[in-house]
Amino acid sequence: MTDNIEIGATAPAFSLPRDSGGDTVSLADLKGKTVVLYFYPKADTSGCTKQAIGFTEHAAAFDAADAVILGVSKDPLKKLDKFKDKHSLSVIFLSDEGGDTCERYGVWAEKSMYGKKYMGIERSTFIIDGAGAVREAWRKVKVPGHVEQVLEAVKAL
Repeated sequence: MTDNIEIGATAPAFSLPRDSGGDTVSLADLKGKTVVLYFYPKADTSGCTKQAIGFTEHAAAFDAADAVILGVSKDPLKKLDKFKDKHSLSVIFLSDEGGDTCERYGVWAEKSMYGKKYMGIERSTFIIDGAGAVREAWRKVKVPGHVEQVLEAVKAL
């Protein structure tokens, strides 16, 4: 597991199946675009829903900055489609059921709830520039205000 992806380093490559009957999305296919890659624990839970709604509400501003928003979890595609439809989300969701991409980005981590330790996705966001370099990284993200923070960082590129 990579705990810390260095700012300026080349982002780990990925190619993952996407929601809504799409094929796969790979980082290589997005060269030239800014990529907002965010990892979230589980579709249709309160924090994850608020975060996805926030990215959807600001989609036009991200679009204007030529940025693509990709949300990654270990949820199966069927669950991602239900999540997207239920909340009318515009985010492109990717399924990392095997967890390989989560591991390479260092977001698969030990967590704790009510004193019980378990492994899960640490809510994290990365901005990857058009050349494939990591420009920003947020770990242990708190949802309120985060989307706006990411948008400001994207606009500053």
